[in-house]
Amino acid sequence: MDLFLLEIGGENMAKKKNEIWEWTKALVIAILLAAVIRYFLFAPIVVDGLSMMPTLHDQDRMIVNKFSYKIGNPDRFDIIVFHAPENKDYIKRVIGLPGDRVEYKDDTLFINGKAYEEPYLDDYKSQVIDGPLTEPFTLEEKIGSETVPEGHLFVMGDNRRYSKDSRHIGTVPMEKVLGNTGIIYWPIEDIRLVK
Repeated sequence: MDLFLLEIGGENMAKKKNEIWEWTKALVIAILLAAVIRYFLFAPIVVDGLSMMPTLHDQDRMIVNKFSYKIGNPDRFDIIVFHAPENKDYIKRVIGLPGDRVEYKDDTLFINGKAYEEPYLDDYKSQVIDGPLTEPFTLEEKIGSETVPEGHLFVMGDNRRYSKDSRHIGTVPMEKVLGNTGIIYWPIEDIRLVK
């Protein structure tokens, strides 16, 4: 009888140890998977400041898609996150791609001599009464080159009068780009895709 109880007790102890081991493995796998997803695929970011208004608001929380930039190049007008010179991450819009000539005149964007519409600026343009939303400039005036250098991007914030961007910090090397973003997930009432 005592031997029978001892065997049952041993079985229960072995089951408990096995269950603890299984939970530990599951927890370790979950942590590793979360780390891989955050480091290589997706990461949260908080918008800090007003430089992307009206598209993005201060304290909007977004998802950065890192994977898309590991396998390809950005598209014009993507909203990207990158490491800025001040050891901060900036969020701006891609305006010029490598080899592009970028110019603003009469509040209109010209890339390689062709005028581009920027519908994301329409709200702010309609509110401006004391001059253009975007001051005229040529790329050469801002970065000392007629074209965006290879491996670099020319970026600007949507709030053109109050954005520290490539007009001030120069072009952004591709290796500094963390990824693109287009999903606001917080605050709940503002959940949406942005363009």
